[in-house]
Amino acid sequence: MTMDRRQMLATSAAALAMAGGLRLARAAGVSADEIVIGTHIDLSGPAAAGMARLRNATELAISQANAAGGVHGRQIRFIVEDNGSQPQLAVRAVQKLIRSDEVFALLNPFGSGTNAATIGQAVESGTIVFAPWAASAVMHQVAGNSPLVFTTVQNYNTTMQKAMERMIPEWGSQRVGLIMMEGPFGDLMRAGVVPAMANLGMEVVEDASYRPGEIDFSSQVARCRAANCDLIIAGTVIRETVGVMSEVNKLGWNDVKVLTGIPGRASLVAALGGADVNGLYGIGGWKMYPMDTTDPDAHAFIEAYRAAYDSDPDENAMIAYSYTNWFLSCLEAAGQDLTTDSFVAAAQASHHLDFTSYGEQTFVDNHAMPELVSIDQIQDGTWAQIVEPF
Repeated sequence: MTMDRRQMLATSAAALAMAGGLRLARAAGVSADEIVIGTHIDLSGPAAAGMARLRNATELAISQANAAGGVHGRQIRFIVEDNGSQPQLAVRAVQKLIRSDEVFALLNPFGSGTNAATIGQAVESGTIVFAPWAASAVMHQVAGNSPLVFTTVQNYNTTMQKAMERMIPEWGSQRVGLIMMEGPFGDLMRAGVVPAMANLGMEVVEDASYRPGEIDFSSQVARCRAANCDLIIAGTVIRETVGVMSEVNKLGWNDVKVLTGIPGRASLVAALGGADVNGLYGIGGWKMYPMDTTDPDAHAFIEAYRAAYDSDPDENAMIAYSYTNWFLSCLEAAGQDLTTDSFVAAAQASHHLDFTSYGEQTFVDNHAMPELVSIDQIQDGTWAQIVEPF
């Protein structure tokens, strides 16, 4: 998860030298009565606690499709491998999925580093990669813009830029500070900050980076306060977002706004942070629902998930379910004579809208568009939308 961009590109360079954007009309994993699909996710590493819901929701959508007769009479078989959030483990997992299991596609594979290490191997073999949970722009770059890769995760740079250009004038912010992770994740966030600030005719007054794995943010927050920041842009994930807000509250710093990017706008931040994260702003890329929602489609999903797994889903489960159904609809549209070429054509022509979406999406250059975002705030322990998707 913390591979730098050079490592990501180098890991896949050898495979892509042969692939060169290759598109193979291939139907591995497709038989008269079955389509074999695989994934690699973190079942044993730092992100393992959140993986059960991602896996369960993917399996739920597939089991529902199978119960309804499958896709053109074929049942979907889903194989899950552990990548431990380690690129070398991911490489072995994908080798097994492609060579031994002969999967038709990789669906919802998890991790920027792990996907970057394996995506070249996948496209070289002619395997579809659909909805990698990773930095989308990097995935297309590493894969040589292969038509076999379909990304659905919003780009951190474009969504950050859009949110800043909308909210800084609206809030009247004058002194903007950054607290961002070093490495590719922070680089992607900065790639949105830099043009936003330029377009607004402003400069960042404090740039307090942190290393992956840091848990003490007192220095970074103190530097932003010393610079008299009235807005902190936080390029943070779950634990780091909570840590930044905890330090802001320790200082009794009530006249600063904190805006976190898409990865930090998560229900787990609200749950873990408690009172410390009240008032936090976040950039949202999809709808979030309480477990007692009255939305009929979200309610139906929640009840089906509870019945299958005796637990509550979260927004990641809802997104995984959504992406899986998009994939299944593309399989259906590809027709009885399923190959990678027929799937690519179907996916590129597809449209997707469900209870998680801000609007209907389609693939533009194999990336889900438009990238609509909302601005949300944690109020009384839950995320509330304060600016509608734009």
